[in-house]
Amino acid sequence: MKMRISFVVLFAVILSWKASAQQDPQLTNWMFDKVSFNPAFAGSDKMHNLSLFYRNQWTGFSKSPVTSLFNYHGYAPVGDHMIGFGISTIGESLGNENNTMFRANLAYHHTLGANRISMGLQFGMLNKSLNNDWIYIDQNDPLLTGTNGDNGLLNPQSSTAFDMALGATFYRPDKYYFGVSMTHLTASDLQDLNYQMARHVYIVGGYNHSLNTDLVLRSNMMVKTDLKASPAVDLNANVLWKNMLWGGLSYRLGDAIAPMMGFQKVFAEKISGRTTFNQTFRIGYSYDLTTSDVRQFSTGSHEVFVSYLFNISKEPLKTYHVNPRFLY
Repeated sequence: MKMRISFVVLFAVILSWKASAQQDPQLTNWMFDKVSFNPAFAGSDKMHNLSLFYRNQWTGFSKSPVTSLFNYHGYAPVGDHMIGFGISTIGESLGNENNTMFRANLAYHHTLGANRISMGLQFGMLNKSLNNDWIYIDQNDPLLTGTNGDNGLLNPQSSTAFDMALGATFYRPDKYYFGVSMTHLTASDLQDLNYQMARHVYIVGGYNHSLNTDLVLRSNMMVKTDLKASPAVDLNANVLWKNMLWGGLSYRLGDAIAPMMGFQKVFAEKISGRTTFNQTFRIGYSYDLTTSDVRQFSTGSHEVFVSYLFNISKEPLKTYHVNPRFLY
């Protein structure tokens, strides 16, 4: 009861904040890909998870933002503890700008009764490039041709920098979670493009409440900020039916309302000798109905993802001690 009251209070506080412009690649189905912004979630579901995401934002715009993501994370038991690990790649295009990110994740999970606490580290590379597909009036403009040896906008430009993130989570599997993370810790300066990466803070939480034997209400919230602009706030609630179908709604303050739906298939457990094999297939879709002024020019945003989760476990050999004095 106290846990549910805490989440109600958090939601009430968050609703009093004003949302701002998009920061970092944006996903409506972020609750199915928490590792991308918080490495402490790597391995948290004790499964090996392969995911593909695709988002076409603000359809109707020429060269509107398009995001694609591949993510893998898994786990390995180490004594009474657990290590999470994974890799991810993100590609994003926004007009003439293209961003490519490669990241590796490592997390340590510690059990506290029915709960777990984890710390995670993420490191990788970020590449930002500008192509030369510009609409211009004067081709001899110094800004286009370059001055003092600098590349002009008519020449493709690119820069790469080291990237890093830290995160922490407290969670109970399939029940609730709370996480805090900071991305772009290095705040690297891409001097060739006159661009500096900004640190971003993410605060997320969620709670699953069983309505009956068939229905589970799943609530999620996210707050993200670069500590300069107003926080961006994302609230979500969806209902899972018979652990198979879900539908719900997300609300991004000042930006969009997004209906979502999905299907998952939990395959029957397979046992061969001492080896047990579990697997789950999941697919989801969301459609953002833009509520900001952008709605005058865009028909909305489409997002789809596919995930495959599996786990292979082996029962340890049992050791018996026999006393030769007792032969029965």
